[in-house]
Amino acid sequence: MDLQTRKINFIQEILRVKNENIIEKLEKILRQERKKVIEKELSPMTINEFNALIDNAESDSENDRMYNAGEILNDIDTWK
Repeated sequence: MDLQTRKINFIQEILRVKNENIIEKLEKILRQERKKVIEKELSPMTINEFNALIDNAESDSENDRMYNAGEILNDIDTWK
């Protein structure tokens, strides 16, 4: 079962719930899990991760693996 189908089934199940306490608990769980996801996505990178990004960028520049904005815009014009 794909995610979209699971979400629809879950919503249908919630619509059948008549107990307000259950709804409150589900809301609380949803808020907690969303907060965890947001905190994980916004966590700062370590100094090692930052240095690795810099090293990769320098390597890309030295090995001519970069595009400038003009090249990209010219490429986009050919898509039409």
